[in-house]
Amino acid sequence: MSDLYEHTTDGPARGRIRLLQLYPGDMNIYGDWGNALVLARRAQWQGYDVEMLSYDRGEELKGDVHLIVGGGGQDSGQERIKEDLLARGPALRDLAEAGTPMLVICGLYQLFGHHFVTSGGVEMPGIGVLDAHTVAGNQRLIGNIAVESEDFGTVVGYENHSGLTRLGPGTRPLGRVRPGEGNNGQDGTEGARSHHVIGTYLHGSLLPKNPAVADWLLARAVERSGGQWEPVPVDDPVEAWAERAREVALSRPR
Repeated sequence: MSDLYEHTTDGPARGRIRLLQLYPGDMNIYGDWGNALVLARRAQWQGYDVEMLSYDRGEELKGDVHLIVGGGGQDSGQERIKEDLLARGPALRDLAEAGTPMLVICGLYQLFGHHFVTSGGVEMPGIGVLDAHTVAGNQRLIGNIAVESEDFGTVVGYENHSGLTRLGPGTRPLGRVRPGEGNNGQDGTEGARSHHVIGTYLHGSLLPKNPAVADWLLARAVERSGGQWEPVPVDDPVEAWAERAREVALSRPR
């Protein structure tokens, strides 16, 4: 299925972005759809049409997409998609290596690594887009979190996970936690980056409060489509709301 979000600016569209959401039926329990919607809205304001696509188990995975997002789910949801995701792994790795921007949150962040070991000791193989692996811990890491990132400044969000993720040498973190637990509560890192792929435990949703991350993903998507990202100022109260949301999030204790 697909939905078209047409540009909201005057004149013809500056281009068309094909945005794919992975497994919305099983991996969308933290409001992850909000990330896809933010990307569509910000692209519309910049004069782009957005073709919103979704992929669920057993469907055809389209290769001619410019941007991919995926969300979190319970262990049961990860169990349901794991075989299908493994089958799609080579195609997703090819897309990542070709420069397709991706944002994967929580459960899909874990399965985009090498493997995830559940609290029951079951090892779910991942697809290895990110050089990382995850083992379930004994307690949940919950609360407001801020991450200092070289490319995006301060990234704010909310973490709620028991998985403890360790990064390998082929992946760099999204940033350093300040405050928060991040990937594993020990090494001060949060998230992972490789090629144009971002994995993170920040959800609830990430992009409404962090437009810099959204615009970076859109810039890479436009480049992937053959265009050049030349943003114009957005005269919209939503920008002020996003900044206010960031201020409130940063002021709240964990």
